Amino acid sequence: MTAKKLTWTSTILQVKGSVMKVIYRHILWCGAFGFLISLLYHFDVPVSQPILGNVIPSIVLGLLLVFRTNTAYERFWEGRKCWGSIVNNVRNLARQIWVSVDEISPEDKDKKITALNLLAAFAVTTKLHLRGEAVNSELEDLMPSTKYIKLKIMNNPPIEVAFWIEDYLQEQYHRNCLNSYQLTSMQELLNNLVDNLGACERILKTPMPLAYAIHLKQLLILYCFLLPFQIVESLGWWTGLIASLVGFTLFGIEAIGLEIENPFGYDANDLQLDAICETMKRNIDDLITLTPNTRSSEEESNITN
Repeated sequence: MTAKKLTWTSTILQVKGSVMKVIYRHILWCGAFGFLISLLYHFDVPVSQPILGNVIPSIVLGLLLVFRTNTAYERFWEGRKCWGSIVNNVRNLARQIWVSVDEISPEDKDKKITALNLLAAFAVTTKLHLRGEAVNSELEDLMPSTKYIKLKIMNNPPIEVAFWIEDYLQEQYHRNCLNSYQLTSMQELLNNLVDNLGACERILKTPMPLAYAIHLKQLLILYCFLLPFQIVESLGWWTGLIASLVGFTLFGIEAIGLEIENPFGYDANDLQLDAICETMKRNIDDLITLTPNTRSSEEESNITN
């Protein structure tokens, strides 16, 4: 009980990950303006106008904010599902390559390891691509130097990495290291990776319509501007404090929606893409340490004969 209470309390007081840094100026503005209206009311200036409460009904503004937040969270959750699918497809494809591709010559194992590292490189290049960043040294250890240099000049690096993986699978099929069923299964997983890339690009390149965002901000400003005129008669000197609390609520919800609608960046509430990519790298490194308990096709044929 005590641990839960401490966690709950620390969450309330936590600044990192909150939108307070973004909205604190709006809160101060609302409080200062509310205090000004209460000061004018104290000196009998006719600033009390309760009728202004009918200009923007609270329920209308609330519904707009709820729609804004739900739309942003839907984008965030869809992005998380896409990356969850990338993780699963990378794991499955890596496992199938490591176990199913026969090793005929001594260098075949090295080629398999290169292909598995390219799967990790696909995830890393997807992360960099979504963040609008160039190919960097994070990829240097995941591929041969010739491929790394070539990747730097590509417009869409994840597609190039997917091409290299497909090329490897086709090569193994023509060398009879894979049968057609195995190849089809692996190609389907690779297609899923490219589909997930496309879904993330769709989220990234389809922002909230500008007119909607502008109109919502205008309504927020207008509502917070009119609020002190509505409540000053009943609240008096408390007008500034209540106006600040209302501003904290409304601007906070709007700021949360703005932050999570693009889940691929570096904000505290964005997806932890660096950690996800590191997890995939560790999974592949662990897989490489395992020895498949299988015989090559040539060995099985000799045993049968």
